[in-house]
Amino acid sequence: MKLGLQLGYWGAAMPPNAAEIVVAADEVGYDAVFTAESWGSDVFTPLAWWGSATRNVRLGTAVAQLSARTPTAAAMAALTLDHLSGGRAILGLGVSGPQVVEGWYGAPFGRPLARTREYVGIVRQVLAREAPVANAGPHYPLPYTGPGADGLGKPLKPITHPLRKDLPIWLGAEGPKNVALAAEIADGWLAVYYSDKLAEQYNSWLDDGFAKPGARRSRADFEVAASVTVTVTDDRAAEFDKHRPIIALYAGGMGAEQKNFHADLFRRMGYADVVDEVTALFRAGRKAEAAAAVPDELVSDVAIIGSPEQVRAQVKQWADRGVTMLMVSPRTVEEVRAVAAVLADN
Repeated sequence: MKLGLQLGYWGAAMPPNAAEIVVAADEVGYDAVFTAESWGSDVFTPLAWWGSATRNVRLGTAVAQLSARTPTAAAMAALTLDHLSGGRAILGLGVSGPQVVEGWYGAPFGRPLARTREYVGIVRQVLAREAPVANAGPHYPLPYTGPGADGLGKPLKPITHPLRKDLPIWLGAEGPKNVALAAEIADGWLAVYYSDKLAEQYNSWLDDGFAKPGARRSRADFEVAASVTVTVTDDRAAEFDKHRPIIALYAGGMGAEQKNFHADLFRRMGYADVVDEVTALFRAGRKAEAAAAVPDELVSDVAIIGSPEQVRAQVKQWADRGVTMLMVSPRTVEEVRAVAAVLADN
């Protein structure tokens, strides 16, 4: 099982010890370091800054939001990072949600699957550099010939030759069609709130993608990276309590009440009643009660918490289900080292 360090996106300020954590992960054998973006810090700058102090870890975006930049801009950033890091970049992409896309980026959210397919196709054209990049649309027409165009646009090749034509592209996905699309057109899947309860379902969706004509990968060379908290502790109850507010936020407070992809995921896990209760409490401003309504079973389904033996057993279970990487979020150098030590033999 590979380990990835998920730094996430920043809160009100830059995390004070991120540089130390990244270096520690590089030293103790983590496979990759990832960043994220929402509507604050961006996803590429921290990777370039902190990644410059590393020599081994891959540097990935998990995820770069499609609406934050055009596909050619994303390709430019990825190929630049790949050159700077000596071929260690991973371009993780995701559609985000309608609240962010329409509220922050001022773009329509509709047709996320079609937009993703088109976006990835353009990025691959840039990285291949076999011909001037052109795309008929409808979402990302190149050259642009619509309203306001002066008619002078022409297809272009990137000036800079990409270091790797096969720079890996991973997709963040939660629903059945999105997961299948990742297996069909991408090199890896970034799974949010992975659960063993849904493993068979997830594998079925992946198999649907692998079976598509022209699918890029097979199960043998496709990466499944699951974001998860791994905590080695004898006090599981205290750790469970730390997770409840976060799960309550994602289940009851993310997105709009009528469209919350994370809530849909928890419903598929069998927690529809919990989601309804948590959402009602969270939307009413009763956040502490919403957190208290998150049961232990749900926490244990999506987080790996316990003694070294318990942690190793659950990690093995996930590996047997097809997970190839755990994207963990330790917040101290000591935690970075502790997770690596416990999982050294897994």
